[in-house]
Amino acid sequence: MPRPVNVRVTTMDAELEFAIQSTTTGKQLFDQVIKTVGVREVWYFGLQYVDNKGVLSWLKLDKKVLSQDMKREVPLQFKFRAKFYPEDVAEELIQEITQKQFFLQVKDNILSDEVFCPPESAVLLASYAVQAKFGDFNKEVHKSGYLSAERLLPQRVVDQHKLSKEQWEERIQVWHEEHRGMMKADAMIEYLKIAQDLEMYGVNYFDIKNKKGTDLWLGADALGLNIYEKDDRLTPKIGFPWSEIRNISFNDKKFIIKPIDKKAPDFVFYSTRLRVNKRILHLCIGNHELYIQRRKPDSIEVQQMKAQAREEKLQKQVERAQLEKEKQKREAMEKEKEQMEREKQELMMRLKQFEEQTLKAERELKDQLDRAIRLEAERRQAEEEAARLEAERQAAMQAKEELARQAEDQIKSQEHLAAELIEYGAKIAALEEIKRQKEEEADSWQVRAREAQEDLVKTREELQMVMTTPVVVPAAAAMAVEEEVLVNHENHEHEHHEEHEENEEHDHEESNSTHSAELHVEGIEDHRNEEERLTEAEKNKRVQSQLMALSSELAAARDETKATQNDLLHSENVRVGRDKYKTLRQIRMGNTKQRIDEFEAL
Repeated sequence: MPRPVNVRVTTMDAELEFAIQSTTTGKQLFDQVIKTVGVREVWYFGLQYVDNKGVLSWLKLDKKVLSQDMKREVPLQFKFRAKFYPEDVAEELIQEITQKQFFLQVKDNILSDEVFCPPESAVLLASYAVQAKFGDFNKEVHKSGYLSAERLLPQRVVDQHKLSKEQWEERIQVWHEEHRGMMKADAMIEYLKIAQDLEMYGVNYFDIKNKKGTDLWLGADALGLNIYEKDDRLTPKIGFPWSEIRNISFNDKKFIIKPIDKKAPDFVFYSTRLRVNKRILHLCIGNHELYIQRRKPDSIEVQQMKAQAREEKLQKQVERAQLEKEKQKREAMEKEKEQMEREKQELMMRLKQFEEQTLKAERELKDQLDRAIRLEAERRQAEEEAARLEAERQAAMQAKEELARQAEDQIKSQEHLAAELIEYGAKIAALEEIKRQKEEEADSWQVRAREAQEDLVKTREELQMVMTTPVVVPAAAAMAVEEEVLVNHENHEHEHHEEHEENEEHDHEESNSTHSAELHVEGIEDHRNEEERLTEAEKNKRVQSQLMALSSELAAARDETKATQNDLLHSENVRVGRDKYKTLRQIRMGNTKQRIDEFEAL
């Protein structure tokens, strides 16, 4: 039994490993991939590989994998990429996984400058990409520098403006904050809604010549075939919607497109390689089929997918609303808890201050008590001194009276007694003076003692009042809140310069054969409604104002000397009021014959 061959398939966000047999077909491998990835909108995707001449090619589903001319590596390398693009991402992309694959692929094309994006749109798209990755901006989580590791802008845009990496990140952060409340899946859709209005979005370009030999670009996309001049891939000059084409064929390098209008001549151009015509034919058939399908009622499968997607989106919205409600409730409880904690701290501080005041009052009361005791002791001492002096005065009075009686009895010794009387009189006067002073001093101490007694009574009353005043300290509710954390290339690869000629024998066989495809347009409705479309900036005033604000803001930092050819072409389109859909209407004007004649005249 032959050994299995290892295959590695790289999606936009993962690497998958498979083992295939020598008999495994492209469809069998593709089915394994889409089953693993979970994509049901399989019509947009394909498996891309590098062939043995270094050219990007698409795996043919009806042939064996190992029979195709891929570069032999171990393991074999494939990329799972969008091959065809929707006309309107919001209306057509159903599954979230499909939206994510398109978002990542288109973002990569814009950042690598394969799809030209003006600076103001690039910054706005970057903010949606950040919302799609990080969700709502949260200053507690998204600290300064949280975007430093992200690839945010095309290098061309960075080089054209005199802004540092930090200044770019600050601007993108400001716009990231503007998207608060937007789900990640919705942010990806908003990104794609703006990106699909870029002129080069979803276009596959091929080198061609008309009958005169003029070098031109053929652009094939979801809406039709457009012709571009060689120096301008932004602004097509002539356009043919898929509904005007009934047959596509080529023989060797000559490509023939037959229009629905029988009066119009065939639309003929020449490619540089036979293999290019095969790719053009394949892209035309695929894009035409999708163009027709969009204009017919949805199949049962698509209706079921859309119904399921609506239910899933509604369920996510309900879950998000519940989560947001819980988040708000939790934030309110946290705020209430913080408020109660602040009140508790304030009450604790007030209690501490009260305790300090109480201790101070107690100290003052103790001091006053000590002072009152001292004053009481001094008062008693003064009273004792006054009593002693009173006793001495009484004794002196008695002595005076005795002397007076003796004077009466002893008249003979009158002079002697008179002298003694004068002496005692002097003593009595001195004692009277001392008594008077002591009485005044005692009175003074009595007044001071009464004052101290009154101060003591007053202090006791104030202390009693403070001690009896109630202090209310509310209990802080300790709430445990469980936090639930809801954690919560395109196939538009530009044509590489075509590979060297295939070997002569194979070219000889292919050049003699004609490849043809009939394109049917019966039963479709409103087949050219794309010509009435408006850009997202025209439909959405918010996007319009954001782009205008960004354009004005970036103008001051722009270095005009570094403008590229595409920048100049885009500026001219804006100046004259052209956009992708206005240009589409203009290049499809007139009948098919007139436009083919115009192509031949280029």
